[in-house]
Formats: sequence, structure tokens, C-alpha cells
Amino acid sequence: MSTVSKIKEAIETLPENEYVQLRQWFLEKDWEKWDNQILADSEAGTLDPLIKEAFEEKSKGKLKEL
Repeated sequence: MSTVSKIKEAIETLPENEYVQLRQWFLEKDWEKWDNQILADSEAGTLDPLIKEAFEEKSKGKLKEL
């Protein structure tokens, strides 16, 4: 049996409150990875073309207010 399978089995036996805590932890880890990727892309200049395009569209009055 793989480690992942064992983890899945253990998760299935968690009490509801511990499952909720685990789910929250996973969500926070996912958001942390997303934030780190956005930061890395920003620092690498990967997002620069998108930023330029957004400013161009704004100058043309084509952006919608949020």
C-alpha cells in the first residue's frame, strides 16, 4: 500500500473537527504556493506583458470597474 493510500485511509477516519482542520491547512498551503508562484512570476517579469496590456486597455477606456 502506498503512502498516499495510507494517508487517505487515515483521513477517512478523522473526526469531523480534525477533518475541517486538515482541509483548512490544505487550503492555506495551496494559497501559499499560489502566492509564491505569483511573486516568482512577477519578479521574473513573466507578468509584464499582461500588465502592459491592462494599462493599454485602461488608457483606451476598455476596462470595467470592479
